Amino acid sequence: MTSAVTLTPGRATLDNWRVVEDGAAVHLNPAAMLAVEASARAVDAIVAKGEPVYGINTGFGKLANVPIRSNELLVLQRNIVLSHAAGVGAPTRASTVRLMMALKLASLGHGASGVWPHTIEILEEILARDLIPVIPS
Repeated sequence: MTSAVTLTPGRATLDNWRVVEDGAAVHLNPAAMLAVEASARAVDAIVAKGEPVYGINTGFGKLANVPIRSNELLVLQRNIVLSHAAGVGAPTRASTVRLMMALKLASLGHGASGVWPHTIEILEEILARDLIPVIPS
């Protein structure tokens, strides 16, 4: 592996992305975790009140007005990922997939998605172990 990169959402340079693509270790700037944690708490609070939040505790598309029971929320989130887990074509280059994953890490680091902080940690660990999924092009 080459050098390590600490990504600051909205401030990563083209050189940062190039070294990530080349295999550098990737970490999200710890300061970004404050926004990630606040966003996750906000989503938890909304869900705890029972307020409908599209795609979090409601269905998707035409099912947007269908409430999902709290004991089924994890299943809903898993199912949306599985529903998008299809593709065709030759595998995308591993270095490109690695870059895509790091871009997602930086995007989630803005703290606008409501993901749990553990999601960030998992993504960092996957990149650290170079466990790159096969993504059809």
